[in-house]
Formats: sequence, structure tokens, C-alpha cells
Amino acid sequence: MRKIISLMLCMALALCCIVPAVAENAAMQPGTYEAEAQGFGGKVQVAVTVSESEITDIAITGELETPALGGVAIETMGDAIVKAQTPHVDGVSGATVTSAAIIAAASEALEAAGANLEAMDANRKDTAEDVVREEKTLDTDIVIIGAGGAGMAAAIMAQQAGQQFVILEKMPYVGGNTTKATGGMNAAETHYQKEQGIEDSVALFAADTMKGGHDINDPALVETLASKSAEAIDWLDTIGAELPKISFSGGASTNRIHAPADGSAVGNFLVDKFSAKLKELGVDIMLNTKATQLIMQDGKVAGVKAEGADANYTINCKAVILATGGFGANLDMIASFRPDLQGTVTTNAPGATGDGIVMAQEVGAALVDIEQIQLHPTVEQTTSMLITESVRGDGAILVNQGGKRFTNELLTRDAVSAAELEQEGCYAYIIFDQHLRDNLKAIEKYVTNGLTKQADTIEGLAEQLNIDPATLAQTLADWNEAVKNKNDTAFGRTTGMENDLSTAPYYAIQVAPGIHHTMGGVKINTAAEVISTEGEVIPGLFAAGEVTGGVHGGNRLGGNAVADIVIFGRIAAQSAIDYCAK
Repeated sequence: MRKIISLMLCMALALCCIVPAVAENAAMQPGTYEAEAQGFGGKVQVAVTVSESEITDIAITGELETPALGGVAIETMGDAIVKAQTPHVDGVSGATVTSAAIIAAASEALEAAGANLEAMDANRKDTAEDVVREEKTLDTDIVIIGAGGAGMAAAIMAQQAGQQFVILEKMPYVGGNTTKATGGMNAAETHYQKEQGIEDSVALFAADTMKGGHDINDPALVETLASKSAEAIDWLDTIGAELPKISFSGGASTNRIHAPADGSAVGNFLVDKFSAKLKELGVDIMLNTKATQLIMQDGKVAGVKAEGADANYTINCKAVILATGGFGANLDMIASFRPDLQGTVTTNAPGATGDGIVMAQEVGAALVDIEQIQLHPTVEQTTSMLITESVRGDGAILVNQGGKRFTNELLTRDAVSAAELEQEGCYAYIIFDQHLRDNLKAIEKYVTNGLTKQADTIEGLAEQLNIDPATLAQTLADWNEAVKNKNDTAFGRTTGMENDLSTAPYYAIQVAPGIHHTMGGVKINTAAEVISTEGEVIPGLFAAGEVTGGVHGGNRLGGNAVADIVIFGRIAAQSAIDYCAK
């Protein structure tokens, strides 16, 4: 009997030892717990509601995050965390900083609730068997592949024309590389230029573009870009996407780059406006749906194969518009064409992997200028964040570690990048003042993200940069004198000299070249029809934006990418509509 009682006591003690371990893993103090972490544009706040055993709700806010990227993480990651019952879920591609902030804040809140994060990770709820994909067939007139700037511009045109179409986007958000555009849109003979007394011409725009591209551009495409640019600005006005602020950009002969009134980044501005217009028009975008193959029949486009989150699609159609972007985020593909760029940071959105180029090649499309890959001279290397060309266009200068200017800051991007690579350390500092900051909203995200050094005097700024204070002070004095006299005797700069740098405090950002744009791609004609390796039009296949080659030649001018997506996105849509009507 004593043995039985002893055994029962041992079992009871064992159970007592086990129960607290289970409670440590699972028990939380019910309630709502809040925490915050630094996101891309500002603080991200997370409120986690828990019961004793599970996460029941998450509310995430981040008003300063970019709507097209960080906004997607804010909208989707809460549900993912609740579903997984752990904060350690996959982030949103392209919104890495915001995603990390959400995970960090959610983790802090859960720890405050008494959660055991290791146990949560071990018992996560979203590791079920693979989803069985359904096979679906759709029928439409046009398939637009890619919901970046060119794809969305084409979709707006198609919907306004009453055309049947579907638009596919492999990422969980719209925008693509357009979200990375910071400066503005080049256009000539616009009503904004005329209203502001700026003289320009289509011929001068075309000449600047050819010269900037080292004259290997397709002249017919360049002429189309320039001649249709004012019309494109007018069209943007009609959808509430006005670009009235005009300034200089590298390689331009006059003020031509059009930007939002407050100087905010043009890419996110247009993505927001395009998205709002598509929503107003009732257009649904198939997100998380990757096109994988073009279907051909009797030498003509007949459809698209695509993979969605829970279904495989065969989409029968009459025409396809490729608006998939370039391949600036596919570092293996870049290295295959340009081994010298191996290991270079990229400013590109993660979806820019060259999918459309590969699909087009598979059906016989010709490529043009495929090895022409552009470096942007002002990229912050630790974040790969592009410092907009408008900073230099509005009057900033570049100095080396010795505190001296070394180039005309508004030469073409390839020239400025090459000049930087010749400096000590292969980097430079972009220097600007409070007046420039006050008049260019895009700068705020650089300050918020801790990319800037700041001081009340130029000598104080020099000390933070380990530059000789007297040398940097003299460089700034010489520049301000050049602005006053409108004569840069050192490097012959003639643009972006409306305001000197004399308003404290002073700012600096360390920059170096980064992969920014792939000029080469699928060959098209002025109707945005894709051309085969035999020199013939591929019936039913159209392309627009960075997936194409020929527009920019050996070097793209700042502001021409946005012009490209809007102008040729619209042309591709109209050509596809006309083709379907035959």
C-alpha cells in the first residue's frame, strides 16, 4: 500500500513539474499591449490583444510609411501574425524596414504580455500541408502583365475605353520600380513650362535624350517620347496627378523635369494617383499572381499562363501588354551581361527580375541594348536608398573626402558616377542647406531614416565628416560665389544655381553609385509592338516601360523613366485596343 501511495505521490509531483512548463510556454496575461519601432518613414505602432493562450487581434498603424510598400505590410502582416500565432512571420518584399519594425514591435508587446516567443515559434499555426492549387481558365481581350507605372497607365486607358482586360501583378502590392522614382517626369512644351516662362522644345528634349544616351538610342522612339510628353502631362492632369513643380535634371538643357507641387517623390505620388483612379474605375488587380508563359497560336499571342496564391490560371486573350519592368533586382542576370557590376548595390524594387524579358524571348522577341545598365551616383549604400536627383537639381553640391567639389553635379548619371568612383573611397558627400530642405519634401525621409549629418555651421558639419573644416568652408564659399555670379569657373555647371547654400543648418549624406536602371530590354516600335528576332511584329504582343529597350540608349536621363512609363504605357494600351478591334 505504501508503495502505491509513494508511486501516486511521485506521479503527482511529476505532473506539478510539467504543468508550470506548459504554462510558461502558453500562458499570457489577457489584455492589449502596445509597442512601437522605427519604420521607413517614422514610428510604427503595434497593439496586440491576447487571451491566456493566443493572439486574438493586432492593430498596426504607421502614418508616415509609404502607402504603396510599407502600407501593404501594415495591412497584411497583422492577419499573418494572428494566423501563425507568432510575430516571426515573413515580411513583405520591398517593405523590409516596415516589416522588421512590425515584427520588433509585436515581439516587444507580446513579451510584455508574458508570452514565450520561442514556444510560439515552435508551435506556429501556419505550417500546414501545401495548398492544393485549383486550375482556372479565364477569357478576356487583353492581359496586362505588371501593375507598375506603365501597367497601371495602360489599365486606366483600357478601362476608360470600355475594353475587357485583366491585370496581373506578382507582388502583393502595386507600383513596381515606379515606387523608386524620386525626381520627376521630363516633358517639353508643357502648359506648366509656358505658364512659368520656361522655353523648351520637343526637338531640344529629343536632342538631350539622344546625347545623354550616347546616340545609340532608337531615334524614332526618342521622337515619340518627346513629342507625346506634353500630351501625357495633360492626361495626368485629368486623373488628378498634376506635376507643376519644374526644375533641372542631369543632362537637360533647360528646366524640364516635372514633379508634384510639394516636391515629394514622383513615383509614390503617381502610384497613389493611379491606384486611386483604378479603384474609382472599378478595376481589380490580381495581386500575388505571377505570369509564367505567353501562349502562342498560329504565330499570334493567344493567352497567358500564370500562378496565383491558390490557383493556376490559363487566361485566353487576343493581346498581351508586357509591363513587367527591368531586371535591376536580378543580380545574377545583371552579372551575366555585366560581370563588372557583380556585388554592386541596387535601388530596384524586388519585383524587377526580368520575367517579361525572359517570356518575350521564349516567343522569339528581339532584345536591344541589353548590356546597358545604369549606375545612379547618389545612393546611400547601407540602405540602398536613392537620394533624388532633385537635391542636386535644386542646388546641392558633391564633395569628396578632401572636402572639395570634383565634378559638375548635373552631368549625366554615368558621368557623375564615374567621377565618384575616381575619388578616395569611391564615394562622395552631397551637401545642402535648410532652405533646400524646406523646399523639397523628399528630403524628410532621409532625415527621418537617419541618413543625414547635420550642423549649425559648415565647419561643424565638416568635423562630423572628418573633413578639414577650412577646406569645406572654402568650397562652400566658392560655390556660393559661383551661384551669385552665375558662373561656375571650376566645373562649368550652369543649371540648378537659383539658390546658394547659406541657410543653416547644413546637411550631408554619404553617397556612392548603385544599380538603378536597365536601359536594355525587349525591342519595340513606336506603336509599342514587340519586334521579333526576324525583324517582324509579333501579332498581339505589346510592351512598355523598363521591360523595353531602345528609348534610353547607353544612359537614361533623370526624368525619362517616368516619361517612358506614362507615354508608352498609354501607347501600348491604345495599340492593343486597336488590335483587338480588327
